[in-house]
Amino acid sequence: MRIVLLGPPGAGKGTQAKVLAQKLQVPHISTGDILRQNVAQQTALGKEAKDYMDKGLLVPDELVTQMLDKRLQQLDVKHGFILDGYPRNLAQAKVLDVMLKEKKMDIDMVVYLDASAQVIIQRLSGRLVCKSCGANFHATNMPPKVALVCDTCKGKLYQRSDDNEETIKNRLSVYRKEVKDLSLYYQKIHKLEHVSADEDPPIVLEKVISLAKQRNDTVKVR
Repeated sequence: MRIVLLGPPGAGKGTQAKVLAQKLQVPHISTGDILRQNVAQQTALGKEAKDYMDKGLLVPDELVTQMLDKRLQQLDVKHGFILDGYPRNLAQAKVLDVMLKEKKMDIDMVVYLDASAQVIIQRLSGRLVCKSCGANFHATNMPPKVALVCDTCKGKLYQRSDDNEETIKNRLSVYRKEVKDLSLYYQKIHKLEHVSADEDPPIVLEKVISLAKQRNDTVKVR
């Protein structure tokens, strides 16, 4: 089963993707993780990306796409994957189509996790991020075992400067404008499913798995 997860910041894409990947026994492919891995492993693409990051610039789409292409060539994606963080726009969706076609693969389902502004503000305003490994925690919903210390790598946790109500509303507005064409594209080819992400994560997960089974009755859940 090959699933793409879409949704605004704070909708819970990363959380759902990790658990869904475990349940369906397929890899979770996150472009954020791929980027960090390439930088940490000092691959040719990682070094190129780090040059942009060190200058405070965004890593170009082309570089991220090349990293994703290499990831999709690995053997563990043969029976499916959960893709999180890509595509972000219509142009990337078309690039992804070509990328997958070359590998004789196709997307089975695109799930749009839609959360209300109120819920997103509550989630993001309490978010804590690890400076070392990028892991996410939440002051209320998912606090670290030790205050401001990452459970995974013991790095220092901090709150992003853009995780405030006004900025979050702006980011949400920008995202919804950007994703409009992308959603219509997947809707026209009958791949899009909408799921409310306002509910608790286990309920959201159950709905996504149910949709996956409707799309493919051979789906096995661990």
